[in-house]
Amino acid sequence: MNGSDGRRVTISTIAREAGVSIPTVSRVLNGRSDVAPGTRERVDELLRRHGYRRRGAPARSEAGLIDLVFNDLDSPWAVEIIRGAEMAAQEGGVGTVVSAVHGDATATQQWLRNLRGRTSDGVVVVNSEVAGGIQVELQRLDVPLVVVDPTGGAEGDVRTIGATNWAGGMAATTHLLSLGHERLGCVAGPARLMCSRARLDGFRAALERAGLDWDEDLVQQGDFSHESGFSCGQALLAAGRHPTGIVVGSDQMAFGVYEALRRRGLQVPDDVSVVGFDDLPQAQWASPPLTTVRQPLSEMGAIAARSVLALARGAQPDVPARMELSTELVVRDSTAPAPN
Repeated sequence: MNGSDGRRVTISTIAREAGVSIPTVSRVLNGRSDVAPGTRERVDELLRRHGYRRRGAPARSEAGLIDLVFNDLDSPWAVEIIRGAEMAAQEGGVGTVVSAVHGDATATQQWLRNLRGRTSDGVVVVNSEVAGGIQVELQRLDVPLVVVDPTGGAEGDVRTIGATNWAGGMAATTHLLSLGHERLGCVAGPARLMCSRARLDGFRAALERAGLDWDEDLVQQGDFSHESGFSCGQALLAAGRHPTGIVVGSDQMAFGVYEALRRRGLQVPDDVSVVGFDDLPQAQWASPPLTTVRQPLSEMGAIAARSVLALARGAQPDVPARMELSTELVVRDSTAPAPN
């Protein structure tokens, strides 16, 4: 690879001048976290000085795009992620390509074929199981990858950005307990998603800390949709004595719980208090306005886009490789003291 002075620059050249091994230079190029800060800074400086570009990486003028890949796009949650990523991409002088693969292997392969045909500066995968499947191919294409809200644990060297879901579930539950609620229900998200499991674990931990029993009959599993919130809410209300407070794993499901309560002639929060999760723009306009756990969705998308662009340019992102942004309880009118 030719440097800015016209001479051929290789990883071996960089390694020799930095006084490190070739694998160490490779780890810096791939954005891995297992490199000492001083070593990383020395290697980065040499890469910049020589104008080194990774083999096969397209010039900005050849791509000028980052890919945002979702499982589905039919949620306001996805819109907030896209909003932040597009803002950061525009700041970086690139555009975005948004795709949905619907958890389907054929759709994923089609997206990869499209990617090979047009090139991309980087890929941000959001809350999708395709991350592990495409990781090897993206490494072969020398396209950096960042995962937002990973479905499972961190995969290899992939950078991840999420939120403090456990703390959010704990905060939502503790809020209801502080209002005197002792019979609490929970509408959790899909069990296959790490964020759902963490929110449910936070709910359970808050109950245990308060000395309350964990009642499996008062826990329902939804899929983050309005419809599943409605059906799970109906199931909770059918389980004998209904809960006086319900912690819900997403705002969309919380709106479905609202409808289930309305159809039973129950009022929020006079009869049942409800707490959501996300703080979508619609939450403040619901009737009543929804108490919810805010996760900074737009900021998560922006950080992911900036990180993947930094990696594409051979630089080290200025955020940790495994990053969790803080959640915050936003109290509105859907929660009140437990009824007598």
